Amino acid sequence: MYPTGRVRTEKGNSGAYMSTHNVDARRKKLTLGFNVPVRVILAVFSLCAICFGQSPPTFVMDGHVHIINRQLYLGGDISDHYKDGQVDLPRIRKGGINAIFFSLFTSDSYYPNRFELKQTMILMDLALRQIRKNQDQIEIARNASDIERIYKSGKIAAFLHLEGSFDLDGDLGVLRDLYRLGLRSAMFVAHNTDTNFADSCCSPPKWNGITAHGIELVHEMNRLGMVIDVAHASDATMRQVAAASSDPIIYSHGGSMSIVKVPRNITDETAKIIAAKGGVIGLQFGNGFNNPKYHDWLESHRESRPAPLFTSSAPLLASLQAVNDKEAKLYPPVPEDVPEELRMPVDQLVAVLDHWIEVVGEDHVSLGSDFDGWLPVPKDMHDIGDYQLLITAMRRHGYSDERVRKIAGLNLLRVIRQVTQKQQPVR
Repeated sequence: MYPTGRVRTEKGNSGAYMSTHNVDARRKKLTLGFNVPVRVILAVFSLCAICFGQSPPTFVMDGHVHIINRQLYLGGDISDHYKDGQVDLPRIRKGGINAIFFSLFTSDSYYPNRFELKQTMILMDLALRQIRKNQDQIEIARNASDIERIYKSGKIAAFLHLEGSFDLDGDLGVLRDLYRLGLRSAMFVAHNTDTNFADSCCSPPKWNGITAHGIELVHEMNRLGMVIDVAHASDATMRQVAAASSDPIIYSHGGSMSIVKVPRNITDETAKIIAAKGGVIGLQFGNGFNNPKYHDWLESHRESRPAPLFTSSAPLLASLQAVNDKEAKLYPPVPEDVPEELRMPVDQLVAVLDHWIEVVGEDHVSLGSDFDGWLPVPKDMHDIGDYQLLITAMRRHGYSDERVRKIAGLNLLRVIRQVTQKQQPVR
């Protein structure tokens, strides 16, 4: 989620595109004079591509995509092809994306009244209903094997993830209930707000990291097999969660503090700690986290900038409906305006990847775009349908096929497999 102001956005391209590896086979066989399994045909296509000097289709999994809040506030369906915003199923397919962290966003506005739990359950209910309605295109994945099966079927795998707090107190029973509903990843902090067990990146510290109950929460997520996400956490919280966790953790979306010094970004030292536990660091696609020139310009215009959209000082409103009415005005998300002369090229994202590869190695870097999270995109990129611009840029900069596949999805898949497939019962 992008925490800054809002102005205009550019419209995305129209039309849906189904790539070869996304053909909706659903385990059927195609007939070419004889029955041939689809997986064999796809393997032949990939081999032919290699023989002719082209790269085979790349499995792509994004670690942070906003998709469901718009439908809650404005109506509509995730399968609609919108003329605005950055995300819908047709554009996900156009972008060649096979799996996503399907992010439910319980924003800071719900915390002062303690509406966070009810809001999370409302979002979860809508997500389940929308995915079921569009089951010919998208399916919930609860582990890595599910993701691989759904990918082979030609559908999009939805790995349910929560951004923000399900409960500021970190109730373990509520966590288990959400797990039973299909949630498999959660942000450890309450977006830009401290919880009663952990400090956020963007609020005055209360705990200097995490409390004893925070450690209990880490252990319960480990036991359940839930991926812990420390994006939006303070540096101390990130380090302490990594130390307490027996599983790899992820920093789903952000940038490098060495490139742009903002509280939301991660330091090289903390990135190394997460990598040492087997975790991954996810690249957010925005100018604000990755473009030094734009950051310097923002700092020089600080007094004239609009107020951040999401802060820990959200007003106390009279009812849940009042909060919803306030939030609805923010949709569809309109990214912060970036002067065109300052807008970074997609190659700058590769430069951040280069830095992280040097710091933690190619096995610990992933992608977490943050589309429809008020994302001020690079040049030539308008929405999630333009995702392949980054894949192409990685290849243009000399990344091997193996490196591209790791960063584009396999590193995240490895962590998910390690965390979720321990087969421990929910008590």
